Amino acid sequence: MTYMGRRLRTGAAGIVLGLALASCGQAPPELGGAPEPDLGVGHVHGLGVDPADGALYVAGHYGLFKVTSPTAMAQVADRDQDHMGFTIAGPKTFLASGHPSAEDVSPGLPPHLGLIKSTDAGITWKTISGNGSADFHSIQPAGDILYAFDSQTSKIWRSLDGGATWTQGTEEKVIDLGAGADESSRVYVTTPDGLKISEDGGVNFTDVVKAPLLSHVDVLSGGLLVGPGADGKIHTSQDDGKTWSAAGALPGQAVAFTAVDRQRLLAALEDGTVLESKDGGKTFDTAFRAAG
Repeated sequence: MTYMGRRLRTGAAGIVLGLALASCGQAPPELGGAPEPDLGVGHVHGLGVDPADGALYVAGHYGLFKVTSPTAMAQVADRDQDHMGFTIAGPKTFLASGHPSAEDVSPGLPPHLGLIKSTDAGITWKTISGNGSADFHSIQPAGDILYAFDSQTSKIWRSLDGGATWTQGTEEKVIDLGAGADESSRVYVTTPDGLKISEDGGVNFTDVVKAPLLSHVDVLSGGLLVGPGADGKIHTSQDDGKTWSAAGALPGQAVAFTAVDRQRLLAALEDGTVLESKDGGKTFDTAFRAAG
């Protein structure tokens, strides 16, 4: 089984964004044999806060984890399936994609989960669509529309029924999707070539010409865009991407990013450290760092 991931890479001429066409660099556990050691989260694919109880969740290569202290987290349901595209859509309501755990793999079963949904904070999951075929690396609710980027077709998909059925849009080299309920037909994508925007639900895209080079982007109410740049700086726009300003900076490139609201931002670094800002990205504190 090959686990496809997305990373940022640094070139000799400066920092540039790229899409990794190789694996996340972590092999899945082997079937049978001696018990596997605790592999931790692995590469972080998503972050979120459950509005039901304020709990912080970290989705990674080896499962979904609930942060219980700044140095400890608990694996949800003892399940180590790879959670790609993880997003929290409402109280106890999670969406994800990815790949099954090693113990769930059967001979001939395609290693793609399609769209899966949990309504009990990740304890159980139900397949909504695309089982065995779709591998969504980014999933973005926007009002009544659900967007997703499928790594298998390299296309942006759009659903009007919660992900049960999909319409495929254009092909793009997507790192992250951003969309909001205010203008649900408007969707942004971060790419190695810069930020792009579609006003027709992902069918046609144009460049956001004045935007900085971003790894991730989130869309909040009132035309606010926020995301980390390739240089780690947190960039914001108050006017749908027409003008930008920089707040503070991360100590490295973000591998996952979520804007919980206008002030609370979450970012994961390559080593699995999760940072949190409560002032719109001006400063960051450690929300989780593995002990030792």
